[in-house]
Parts: sequence; structure tokens; C-alpha cells
Amino acid sequence: MPELIIALPKGRLQDAALARLACAGVRVNGAALASRRLAIADETGRFRFIFVKPADVPVYVEHGIADCGVVGRDVLLESAADLLQPLDLKIGRCRIVVASPHPETVMNNFGMLRVATKYPRIAAEHFGARGLPIEIIELSGSVELAPVLGLSDCIVDVVETGRTLAENNLSIVEVICESTARLVVNRASYQLKAKTVADLIRALGEGVRQETFA
Repeated sequence: MPELIIALPKGRLQDAALARLACAGVRVNGAALASRRLAIADETGRFRFIFVKPADVPVYVEHGIADCGVVGRDVLLESAADLLQPLDLKIGRCRIVVASPHPETVMNNFGMLRVATKYPRIAAEHFGARGLPIEIIELSGSVELAPVLGLSDCIVDVVETGRTLAENNLSIVEVICESTARLVVNRASYQLKAKTVADLIRALGEGVRQETFA
């Protein structure tokens, strides 16, 4: 029985998360990773990793299927899951932005804004705090196309380099917040497996500090 089960996001964060864990002494055999199994143990057998979609990491951790997880702040804000967030891992850095092909129209709009996004909660809270009425158009991909094709006035989406926005003639209207990957912990696991969780947090934190001051 592993001491901790850790949920990791498949996709862009997976390699960076594994590298951060390796620096903390939690390493996965390359052959096991190449097997494409969705649940594998580390080299010591103390930890088991489950690989899931980024949006599912908070679900698995909140429900106690996993003790810990690595997930972007953008996903956490959208999910509003009840989790502990003891450590910013300083990887997967990006921004959640409002973007549009006509920034001046969005800034000076006094009517109903049509907002295309994969982040309806974040969008609603952002514009709601400003008292701006919006119609949310929820999409699962290719959000940048929405204002280009007239489906929306603007988008709320995650941006890393801004290259995709530029290639679709979109400009950033405003930055809602910065996002990096966080270590999240199930509340019960934090109590019941206190020493193992604390040791993991300490080892990961040391790796983050060493990289910061390198």
C-alpha cells in the first residue's frame, strides 16, 4: 500500500511536475512512464501516481481518491474545490486574460458583452465584480476563433506566450490573474498522513527555493 497517492495532470504540466518531484527524491522509472499506464508507483513504492485530465485533479483529491495533486491555479479557481494549497511549485506559469480583436470596444462597452471561454466561473466572477452584464458562451477548445468569427466580443482564456492570440489578431484587454501550478492536498490526508505529507511539502519546497536562488 503506497504512503501517498498523487494525482498528476496529463499534458503540458506533466513533465514539469515529474521533474519537480524527481528533485524532491520522488522518481518514476522511465519504462513505467513509457508503458502508458494511468497508475504507476515511484521507484521506492512509497508513492503512486495517477494521471488524469487537469480539470479532474481537484476532483480526485477533494474526494480522497488521491492524497495530493499538482494542478494549475487556473483550474483551481474554476473548480472552487475545497483543498489545501500548501505550496506554489513555480511551474506552468501563465496568465488568465481577457482578449479581443477590438479592445477599445470591450473597454468602452456599456451593453451586454458576449464572452467565450473555457472558464465560465472565472469569467462570471471577474465581470460580475465590475458590474458588467455578460452572456457566457462556454467552449471546450479553439476559444480564440470565437471573436474572429463573430461568436463573441471577447474571450477569457489562459495565455502562456501570447503567440496564439497574436496569430489570430487578438490583443490582451486586461490580465485577470497570474497562474502557476500548486501542490494541493486533501484535508483528511493532511491530518491522517501528516508526516508523509509534511516531508513531501518540505522536499518540494526546498527544490523550489534552490531553483529560485540558482
